[in-house]
Amino acid sequence: MNAMEADNRGLLITCPKCGQRNRLKYEALQRTFHCGKCQTELHAPGIPVDVTSDLVFDALVSRSALPVLVDFWAPWCGPCKMVAPEVLKVANETAGHLLVAKVNTEEVPSLAQRFRVTAIPTMALFKNGIEVARQAGAMPAPAIRKFIEHDVAVS
Repeated sequence: MNAMEADNRGLLITCPKCGQRNRLKYEALQRTFHCGKCQTELHAPGIPVDVTSDLVFDALVSRSALPVLVDFWAPWCGPCKMVAPEVLKVANETAGHLLVAKVNTEEVPSLAQRFRVTAIPTMALFKNGIEVARQAGAMPAPAIRKFIEHDVAVS
């Protein structure tokens, strides 16, 4: 089982101290969480969340207390492979202020169709379930941060 998974109610995170699975509800991602078993403080993820279904995507973007940056990508896409480590950097740097999600358009093509993603990689920024910005093309981490800074206060 992965250290982090997403479902329609929140993020399932494994406690690094005791191994207990804990749910971080989307609505409360700006709060501090503690493991239900050992009370270790659990932090918002510093890695991208893999979105595996429409149901998970809809719950995540509509209920997240944090803005959500979505990277629409495909495994055969060279620029997508080049931007993946940059997206990881942004996820790590903005943990607790922004949630970064990745949508594999080959595994969940309905989302690419629904959001009219015609070029990949494409980054879309969502606040309160509404897409507020979009940018197509591979970007280094500083350009991704610049893209999001217009719509999100990220420290």
